[in-house]
Amino acid sequence: MTIYSRIVGTGSYLPSKILTNQDLERMVDTTDEWVFTRTGIRQRHVAADTENSSDLALAASRKAIEAAGIRPQDIGLIVVATTTPDMVFPSTACMLQAKLGTKGCPAFDIQAVCSGFVYGLGAADKFVRSGQYGYALVVAAEVYSRILDWNDRSTCVLFGDGAGAVVLKQDKAPGIMSCHLHADGSYADVLSVPGTVSGGKISGRPLLQMDGSTVFKFAVKALGEVAEEALAANHLQTSDIDWLIPHQANIRIIQATAKKLGLSMEKVVTTVERHANTSAASIPLALDEAVRDGRIRAGQHVLLEGVGGGFTWGSVLIKW
Repeated sequence: MTIYSRIVGTGSYLPSKILTNQDLERMVDTTDEWVFTRTGIRQRHVAADTENSSDLALAASRKAIEAAGIRPQDIGLIVVATTTPDMVFPSTACMLQAKLGTKGCPAFDIQAVCSGFVYGLGAADKFVRSGQYGYALVVAAEVYSRILDWNDRSTCVLFGDGAGAVVLKQDKAPGIMSCHLHADGSYADVLSVPGTVSGGKISGRPLLQMDGSTVFKFAVKALGEVAEEALAANHLQTSDIDWLIPHQANIRIIQATAKKLGLSMEKVVTTVERHANTSAASIPLALDEAVRDGRIRAGQHVLLEGVGGGFTWGSVLIKW
């Protein structure tokens, strides 16, 4: 018998503190109009000083586990996608496991920046399909506010904090239909946080830097191609997509991608206006919202896709 994996529970968490564009006007030389017209962002959530990525991941995971109707002890695998781990090691996944009160199952982090959730789903899907684990928890959690230069108006306005999670279960029918993952490390300098820790001291600049123009052009091209790759692999047309959930980086990138695919924006889930770019967490945050408000229904085709520093990019096609 062929084994597939299916998403049976979703969850998300956003820190309570909201930072609006008007708030940023008092911090850096920018305006609400400038930020919104160029990015589609009105506000973002910022984690409290006491909140780490594992804390955000815990809140999102509990909601996903509850939605799946299982116990934390039923989870056979934990995969956490994060660019902002609690510490160098142990992994955020291990720290999440402890906070969930479970022991024994494998837990590890994936670092693919904004494509992290797609990469995490791809990895967990293979483990579940192998028959080794009945349930897998895939989480993306980010605290980008800690790695931003709040004096750099070109980057600090773009990002926010948050977490999203899903529970995968073995199933006889396809849920995740296919995963398509790519990377090109020759673009490493275009979007990066180049600082490192050596001898107890910070070497380099541990804050986000980005060539926005190059990122924009690459993102539109990569997102269009990886969406078409997923459709071709499953012998589907663009018209077969019920919902597109892209990485929520910039409304212009999202609109350009939809136009390139010939897809109406009415079929695109967007949260960038309220969440900003939450890196790996952006896709599961948007997914959870669309599931809980009833937009995503059984039998629909849902296409997830992301692109991030590395560059990394990928897509996952799901039959809900």
